[in-house]
Amino acid sequence: MTSQICIVGGGFGGLYTALRLAQFPWATSPEITLVDQSDRFVFTPLLYELITGELQAWEIAPPFVELLKDTPVVFHQGTVTAVNLQAKTVHLSESRPLTYEKLVLALGGETPKNSIPGVAEYALTFRTLNDAYRLEEALQRCERSDRDRIRVVVVGAGPSGVELACKLAERLGSRGRIRLVDRNTEILKSSPEFNRRAALRALEERGVWIDLETTPIAVNANQISLQYKDHVDDLPVDIVLWTVGTVVSPVVAALDLPKTPTGRLQVMPTLQVVDHPEIFALGDAADAVDDQGQAIPHTAQAAFQQADYAAWNLWASISDRPLLPCRYSHLGEMLTLGSDRAALAGLGLTLDGPLAYLARRLAYLYRMPTLEHQLKVGLNWMAKPILHLLTGTAN
Repeated sequence: MTSQICIVGGGFGGLYTALRLAQFPWATSPEITLVDQSDRFVFTPLLYELITGELQAWEIAPPFVELLKDTPVVFHQGTVTAVNLQAKTVHLSESRPLTYEKLVLALGGETPKNSIPGVAEYALTFRTLNDAYRLEEALQRCERSDRDRIRVVVVGAGPSGVELACKLAERLGSRGRIRLVDRNTEILKSSPEFNRRAALRALEERGVWIDLETTPIAVNANQISLQYKDHVDDLPVDIVLWTVGTVVSPVVAALDLPKTPTGRLQVMPTLQVVDHPEIFALGDAADAVDDQGQAIPHTAQAAFQQADYAAWNLWASISDRPLLPCRYSHLGEMLTLGSDRAALAGLGLTLDGPLAYLARRLAYLYRMPTLEHQLKVGLNWMAKPILHLLTGTAN
């Protein structure tokens, strides 16, 4: 009997699990289906490069059908509305349910927008390709206007907020008035000290205002209210970017499965949901610990590593082989701090500036999902300086 594996979510966890499954020596090949509401995979760590035009959408968001064309994995575009655990079916809004024997829940997290009034209506998030398009539209409207200043408030001074602030400051130049807001006492609270210092320098050099120990309490169409201690300021604003927090998808939240206090799925080190060995969960959908008992963070590099273990354990569970507990290795943190600058700290190495920018690009090129896409993007990156030189010479 042919096994049916359904992978829900096409981010790092889901797509890389599917690609890895396609490489195993199956006695009888299973039916592997990957489901995502978008038609494209998004290499999210490079999403920020769209703001400054350093990269194009095709480079960081290749279509799933292109990535999976030489594999037995079937891609199914659709929005998952529910999972019936008893019937072992995945329900979609656009088509008939999909059945499964093994299920992989790799639905990414979402940015909560119901914490204060006005966020859902007026603030922009930055997680998906559509988010990047919406920000681009808002920026172009502001740039086409006759206003002297374009006022942007970025809420959340974690990696995403810092990277956004640096890119926006660089794009808008002297017209930009970028404000980075966070309720903590420092930016990048969970980052290595080296990256924190490098980011502070980059933000200061680009004229970004940093408001720490400050909490937004309301957002309107052209205003944000910020509270510092007992004082509230109402500031005019053109764009508000909201990068605070992560919650599980509504589909995961609705499942009657063991969960942690964060609302994420409770999984064993093998990435199987507790009491449900036929269901695997990874990435933002699960709170996982590895074989050493250390908590696995909800990052792209962690999901990338989890995918290898999820794929192996799916193959092992069907092929009657031993399952492996996940072992997570923290490879450090890389931040983009502008179009020619980055910072990285990890594995005993620290770099800042253009060399870190190059190292970050090469590391992410290596992590792209298929060799074909790596070659396309890598050749394009190598060709760009030559084209710029020829164009400059011609002019």
